[in-house]
Amino acid sequence: MSEKTTLEGVLERIVYFNEENSFTVARLQSGHSRDLITIVGNLPGPNPGETLRLKGEWIVDAKFGNQFRVESCISVLPSTLTGIEKYLGSGLVKGIGPVMAGRVVAKFGLETLEVIEGKPEGLLEVEGIGKIRAERIGKTWQEQKEIRDVMVFLQGNGVSSTYAVKIYKAYGNKSISIVKENPYRLALDISGIGFKTADRIAQNMGIDPGAQIRIEAGTIHVLSELVNEGHVYYPKDKLIDSAAELLEVELTKVEVALAALVKQRLIVIEKQGDEEAVYLTPLHVAEVNVAKRLETLINAPRQMFPINIEKAIQWVQSTIGMNLAEMQQEAIKKAVTSKVLVITGGPGTGKTTLLNCLLWILEKKNQRILMASPTGRAAKRLTEVTGREAKTIHRLLEYSPREGGFKRNEDNLLEADLVIIDEVSMMDILLMNHLLKAIPPIATLLLVGDVDQLPSVGPGNVLRDIIASGRVETVKLTEVFRQAQESMIIVNAHRINRCEFPVAALPQDKKADFYFIERDDPDQALALIKELCAVRLPKSFHLDSRDDIQVMTPMHRGLVGVSNLNAELQTLLNPTGKEVIRAGRCFRINDKVMQIVNNYEKEVFNGDIGRVVGIEPEEQKILIRYDDRVIDYGWNELDELVLAYAISIHKSQGSEYPAVVVPILSQHYIMLQRNLLYTAITRAKKLVILVGSRKAMAIAIRNNKVQHRYTGLADRLAATDIRNIP
Repeated sequence: MSEKTTLEGVLERIVYFNEENSFTVARLQSGHSRDLITIVGNLPGPNPGETLRLKGEWIVDAKFGNQFRVESCISVLPSTLTGIEKYLGSGLVKGIGPVMAGRVVAKFGLETLEVIEGKPEGLLEVEGIGKIRAERIGKTWQEQKEIRDVMVFLQGNGVSSTYAVKIYKAYGNKSISIVKENPYRLALDISGIGFKTADRIAQNMGIDPGAQIRIEAGTIHVLSELVNEGHVYYPKDKLIDSAAELLEVELTKVEVALAALVKQRLIVIEKQGDEEAVYLTPLHVAEVNVAKRLETLINAPRQMFPINIEKAIQWVQSTIGMNLAEMQQEAIKKAVTSKVLVITGGPGTGKTTLLNCLLWILEKKNQRILMASPTGRAAKRLTEVTGREAKTIHRLLEYSPREGGFKRNEDNLLEADLVIIDEVSMMDILLMNHLLKAIPPIATLLLVGDVDQLPSVGPGNVLRDIIASGRVETVKLTEVFRQAQESMIIVNAHRINRCEFPVAALPQDKKADFYFIERDDPDQALALIKELCAVRLPKSFHLDSRDDIQVMTPMHRGLVGVSNLNAELQTLLNPTGKEVIRAGRCFRINDKVMQIVNNYEKEVFNGDIGRVVGIEPEEQKILIRYDDRVIDYGWNELDELVLAYAISIHKSQGSEYPAVVVPILSQHYIMLQRNLLYTAITRAKKLVILVGSRKAMAIAIRNNKVQHRYTGLADRLAATDIRNIP
């Protein structure tokens, strides 16, 4: 049996970090030896520059030799000159960077940290530090002292120190007492901390696994995870089974917890057909209100204006110099007579032409028109194709971070006669509810989207449900126009929708826009993707590796999953330069990154892609450019960002890229669906390259089973008397 020992040293660099389980391979400098020690184990959020006190054992790996296997880890204040300088220079102390750290340590030696904490005015003796800076360093040190106490408490319970700042911001000096009283609050209050982490703390604190507080939190966690999969509600019996299995408790205890959660108004349980449906309360409110507000809008009188629609169509056809298809003309007529209209259709079916014609006609009648899309990229594209301003829905509704909500609502309606929303397939039930609150009863609502694409990342299947209800006028454009047929991207999108194999060009054809390159082996597929991004596509098609080429993949895990592709492509395309490493994530200047949660305060949303343009260790912030805006992120906010050289196909919705490279292999079989492949190739403007196996392609094309989501919107809308629906 190996002997347990304690090891202390400065974390020099992270070799590997797995975000899912915190497994880390890193290099540690211990004592006066220049030789670095390899440490392996589950380290919660390691940051280079930290001094770590590790407990574990020495092992000999057959391939890598001596290693220290970590069983527990806490961050401690450094006690050596090297450790203090590394600590101060790593960006862990706001206001001090690497150069200044060297000056401060050279001046005060081992007493450096005591000076910063007790006599920050002494820092004035260091070249480059003035009164304001010294005061700021002293103030931030005191704040961080409180945070360090939280950090030590968290690390003692196996929680990443990354979350210490967020917890301190949420709870202040009461952080530790609140967490001790009810650790499960963390899962509800702190972004990034889930039930499993809170449960680990609770177990360490000795909370009974059968305690009511744990079962309630666990049940909410299970329901929230199902919401993250797209469900608006979940059948009660299935929810009870899932929660009981996760928590390892009796079914009856979950029943009791559900009843308690209903009393606390955290959930709603109601009858849906033959089963009982369990909703998180905000989702129930949203779904009921979307149904009621759509019905109210449909039945409200419209603002009348004189128009001869036949003459208007003739006029607009002469204006654009082309004849509209029959379904396009039908859509224009319905847009003028309906209060709510859905226009759906795939690429090349004339949605943009139809929109422009409708805009010209209604602008001639002095109609007030507003246009919006769920994402910034989609709004920008809508502006480009119509020549008129389009906003994100959040900007249209004037989201106010200070007030924590939208300024446009039922009490402050939008000033519009026609509201056009594009890319509606991306809208979840919550956002649709906020939008409908602000639509004036006299206005017409035009919803445009491709129902064959993937549904929204958020809960619900709004566009599909609205169409399925039969309550809203719907025009489906199916004719692919001759000009669009010149693009194999568009032709193949429709072939895939008809369950037909795409027609791909040969690799030697340099003028085509759609290629399928067979690679059955994941290692070979990865090697080819790297070569395409770094060499072949930039050379043959004059594309920029970062700005023009987007790798999209069905899965997060695996050799050609999002995580590994990003690591490989970062190393290939941006291997060196100024960088910051936090919680195992490495960001460098010029890295392509993506926001993965909605941040209303910054007005940056899930799926937005930007570029790292600045890293300021002394200020503990990183600068990201999104189109024409530069946004600051503090160190503690970096968990909102991931590398975006490769993204999941789900995250690509609403965006367009000059070129897309898509691995499609049998290893992805769980995710291989027709609408997934269809969504991926329709994101490309100029070039699609699929890399993978024919077998995987065939699986995806044949699988037209849309992943089922539990939603009640279609049934609520279809109800004969909307006022009587629950």
